[in-house]
Amino acid sequence: MNGKQLRIEKLFNKSENAVIVAIDHGMFDGPIPGMINMKETGEKIDSSIDGVLLSPGMLKHLRPVFNYKGAPMPIVRLNWSSVYCFHWDYNNAYTTIAQMADDAVANGAEIVLVSLTLQTGSEKNDTDNVKIYSHLVNAADKLGIPVIGEYFPTHSSELTNEQMHEQVFTSCRILSELGCDMIKTFYTHKFKEVTESCPVPVFGLGAEKKPTQLEALQLASDEIRDGAKGVVFGRNAIQVANPIAFQRALCDVVKNNLDPIKAIAKYNIKD
Repeated sequence: MNGKQLRIEKLFNKSENAVIVAIDHGMFDGPIPGMINMKETGEKIDSSIDGVLLSPGMLKHLRPVFNYKGAPMPIVRLNWSSVYCFHWDYNNAYTTIAQMADDAVANGAEIVLVSLTLQTGSEKNDTDNVKIYSHLVNAADKLGIPVIGEYFPTHSSELTNEQMHEQVFTSCRILSELGCDMIKTFYTHKFKEVTESCPVPVFGLGAEKKPTQLEALQLASDEIRDGAKGVVFGRNAIQVANPIAFQRALCDVVKNNLDPIKAIAKYNIKD
């Protein structure tokens, strides 16, 4: 078994489904609630979590999150895209490399994430995005490092349910065809079509902060029901009164199929 397979198995070693907490938002948004002081944010990550997604520059500041037996795996985002900068009214998804794969690995990354946006309205932009995505994926593959490919569409908040599904359904398959080991993307109303059409595990993301923690747990439950092999939650897992309790509940829902209402009661979660 090669190094890549061992790392993938490590991510899933606590269950057949994995839970990843994303704290890389500062890479696009700057400081946001729950992620102002990153050392304090790191202390809000429970040991039940399988992986933590963070930006290249934060790994060196958050070593304690990963430096104990059974700790989550560090997952580093390698590229930067303007598609995430809604606050600047950017939506064209111009993309650049933030860190090379070998540098991320040298700093301690065990898995890397590479994002891709297509259907930007520009053939050149789409082609440039694929060029960067493929370069980073192939570089990680040569190092034996697993890659989570992420599909994030432009104008994501303005798409109809059908438009979102069409983009996710088509582009997640393209991500896997270009070479990745796992995929992170939006949950759609026909998500099972997405998971069944991809030859690699698909993670559903949490997207915007849900009004209640029950709704966030229900989203995770729906994603698993429809074939996801895990979830990647950021704001919903951090911007809550008791992040540790929520994360334990999330793991119970994702890994053990615990009903969200029962999870709320079991972990004494109050919105």
